[in-house]
Amino acid sequence: MEITGRAKLIKLQRKNRGNINLCKAIDELLVELENKNWKTPLELKADRPDADIVHSDGFYIFNINIHRTMILIEFEEDGEATIVWCGTHDEYEGTFKNNKDTIETWLRNRGFIK
Repeated sequence: MEITGRAKLIKLQRKNRGNINLCKAIDELLVELENKNWKTPLELKADRPDADIVHSDGFYIFNINIHRTMILIEFEEDGEATIVWCGTHDEYEGTFKNNKDTIETWLRNRGFIK
């Protein structure tokens, strides 16, 4: 799978250089994204139980519990994954209010959905 927006995760790793567990978890997620081509949400959830669908257009939030890091990823039908947003759980709550409607509005305002 091709990954767009990888720089967001690399920046997060640099910011948290001393957190070896987080950096390793991000590396593992990137490898898994590169090597997998999930066709259904069930396949994705089988490999990544930390992923939750937040919009029916293929947007998932991943919760890396090691650092309570949240990563919003869009999966396209052509096998591309786009890192849309990443941050701490507190930043997630501040931005998205733990609410799928707020996530949808955020995605719409940034042109990810219509």
